[in-house]
Amino acid sequence: MRPWIGLGALVLAEIGYPLTGGRARAALVVVTVVIGFLLSVGHASASRGPRAAALLVLVTAGGGLAVEAVGRSTGYPFGAYDYTGALGPRLLGVPLVIPLAWTWMAWPAWVAAARLTARPVARVVVAGAGLAAWDLFLDPQMVSQRYWLWRTTSPALPGVAGIPLTNYLGWLGVAVALMALLRLALGDDPARPGVDAPMYAMYLWTFASSIVAHGIFLGLPASAAWGAVGMGLVAVPLAVRLWRS
Repeated sequence: MRPWIGLGALVLAEIGYPLTGGRARAALVVVTVVIGFLLSVGHASASRGPRAAALLVLVTAGGGLAVEAVGRSTGYPFGAYDYTGALGPRLLGVPLVIPLAWTWMAWPAWVAAARLTARPVARVVVAGAGLAAWDLFLDPQMVSQRYWLWRTTSPALPGVAGIPLTNYLGWLGVAVALMALLRLALGDDPARPGVDAPMYAMYLWTFASSIVAHGIFLGLPASAAWGAVGMGLVAVPLAVRLWRS
């Protein structure tokens, strides 16, 4: 998938989310994730080669499936939760679309981190935080639609009921671990500002559009605020760096 065309398709799909409901909305979620997955993997293949793209999928989709399967079965590391049937077929109890979502946002977070720091450990931490912060938007949005539900819901972030703090801490730990594995798999993988521009745009679009969607269209002002703060720790420095370059 050509990056800018794919990003345009992703934007259109996400704009459609507040305009739909019920089964149509759930189907659009699946379509959106598939587009994002293809966009990230396609960009990785075009910019780093097919081997890098395959390793990306193995680490993030494979790792995401494994940790989600363990998580829903044992309650670790996120807390006790389970999926409803809204997101389609499952593998090991996990909707097939869920591992694709890990890959979708892992790659722009990895690429954005390279633009912010060249130090290996710092890059892993920044990329992991950049991926984990996305869940400050994702989980409240998906839980509000009952795509998955939590059995234990407290303690929770102020204003964001129904999702325990353990979820966000689990996301952070898993995201950093996945980024460490990706660093081992891909090596240094330095920033490539021109080639990576579509991934910067995707990360910044996800940040800005999620704030607007949660705050205005979805009736989730608290998650709009929490996501703005959390994801902004990576998105704002990235935007400043790109503006100054």
